[in-house]
Amino acid sequence: MPAINRRNFLQTGAAALAAGQFAKAAPNDRITVGHIGTGARGQELMRAVMANPNTEIVGVVDAYKGRVERAIDRTSGRAKAYRTHHELLADKSVDTVVVATPDHWHKQIIIEALRAGKDVYSEKPLTYRSAEGVQIIEAARQTQRMLQVGSQGMSSKAEQVAKDWIKSGKLGKVTMIRASYNRNTAEGAWLYPIPPDASPTTVDWEMFLGPAPKRPFSLDRFFRWRCYSDYSGGIATDLFVHLCTTIHFLTDAKMPARAMAMGELYRWKESRDVPDTLNAVLEYPEGFTVSLSSTFNNQFSQDAGFQILGTEGTLVMGGDEVTLYPEAVVENNRWVVESWPKALEEAYYRDPKVIATEVEPAKNFKRPDPEKFKDDGPDPTILHFGHFFESVRTRKPYWEDASAGHHAAACAHLINRSAVERKMTEWDFTRDDIRG
Repeated sequence: MPAINRRNFLQTGAAALAAGQFAKAAPNDRITVGHIGTGARGQELMRAVMANPNTEIVGVVDAYKGRVERAIDRTSGRAKAYRTHHELLADKSVDTVVVATPDHWHKQIIIEALRAGKDVYSEKPLTYRSAEGVQIIEAARQTQRMLQVGSQGMSSKAEQVAKDWIKSGKLGKVTMIRASYNRNTAEGAWLYPIPPDASPTTVDWEMFLGPAPKRPFSLDRFFRWRCYSDYSGGIATDLFVHLCTTIHFLTDAKMPARAMAMGELYRWKESRDVPDTLNAVLEYPEGFTVSLSSTFNNQFSQDAGFQILGTEGTLVMGGDEVTLYPEAVVENNRWVVESWPKALEEAYYRDPKVIATEVEPAKNFKRPDPEKFKDDGPDPTILHFGHFFESVRTRKPYWEDASAGHHAAACAHLINRSAVERKMTEWDFTRDDIRG
């Protein structure tokens, strides 16, 4: 689906098209950016920042020296290396920060950045624990800074079209959503290669740990942190958070009222304590149910894993395409009526209402053609940053603000708690947090 499939967005044409999506900024509107966390995803985000006009990455921070070196190289040597995020935040020449650290660092760095007067773009998930979301929302409110979360799907034209189709009533009443995110490789299961020069000399272990439990130095934990519950919520916070963000954006829903989930570790047991398979059911008070599933043991339906089922049609999102399949429903009670006395059956088919709803539609039935849209625009991450920088200049927040980010991440936390506790979990709409 467009929210999670990354394309090569460094192509010149894509970058130029992205720049054209937003109003041209004056030369003195240049926005300076500091990157806190420059791992694999962090450096993808750097490319997206540089594809937007009138922005400059001026500072980077990371706990692995090799990443800092590569990040500075990507800026042609212009960015400065800061020893800690505290030093970067203290630099008044830095306007905005991108937080692309492991999840357990997000809340602390985000709140410190907001209080330091920086506008913040945080990679998803916004939070490591559900309760942190309320604290971040309050910090953003008090400081009046812009905060945008990095589930970039809704910035794609594909999701904008899907939302319009749903709002126009083409799907009728939506009562069920099914979404999956499957993989079948070691890389897909986050068992990433470790740089040959990684050692206690090149890796700042204490910087990485931060607020996490103290543990002995481990390159596996440092470079494969998504595999460990000390730093990540696993599949739910890394993958389901994208799906929930999209669901909330498309349907204008806020949060599920309850969740049931099961997760197990079946295969990728090396360097890991989070499940490689997870299934969840969410019930929304808006009147629909969501089924989410993910496995790292089979990649079937990876490119067509999002289905929104309505009474009048089905919307399927896969790759860069959105397809609307109108419902083709014809009443046919023949097999039931044939069990009646013959005279009653014949009378049934002489009834004008039956002729109008069963006989004539069946005679003239033709399956409607699907409606398709293919998104050939820039990568959504470029556009998502474009919205962020527009918010920085105009002081008007984009859709995925602190509240939207909190609720998308909270879905993942609701799911994880259910899977761990093996029972249904509920959302407290009054407290804006998990009940209990």
